[in-house]
Amino acid sequence: MAAPIIPLEDYPGLIGKQIGITDWVTVDQAMIDRFADLTGDRQFIHVDPVKAAATPLGGTIAHGFLTLSLLGGMGMDIIPLPAGMVMSMNYGFDKVRFLAPVRSGARVRGHFTLTGLEAKGKGQHMLHYAASMEIEGEAKPALAADWLIMVVVPER
Repeated sequence: MAAPIIPLEDYPGLIGKQIGITDWVTVDQAMIDRFADLTGDRQFIHVDPVKAAATPLGGTIAHGFLTLSLLGGMGMDIIPLPAGMVMSMNYGFDKVRFLAPVRSGARVRGHFTLTGLEAKGKGQHMLHYAASMEIEGEAKPALAADWLIMVVVPER
């Protein structure tokens, strides 16, 4: 799926509106293990199913940072891009909260709401998104975050 392209002038009308919901992504043990290998975070609750099963978690869970990192790919599929955009950059997060564990084998999907747009000068604009990650069948989301994305659109 490709992100929609819309004129920058249309963004103010989207503030406060949910931009969309992504497709489901399965977070399986192989993904968790690869993330552990890449980051060096091999805490047993992530990579040892037998030992993790003996905890209140009942099994292995994804790293919080793994779930957070999934927002990038999810966002690329659904967050609109400004027409004429030269580039966009992940600027960071003002707030991130990990609210519920993502168990190995669970499916997650992202929800994005545009909450603000700031002109930063020289064609730069900061997009503010409320992002959350739903866990299939769970009442609480895996995470909630205020995400900042810088876009560059040449001035006319």
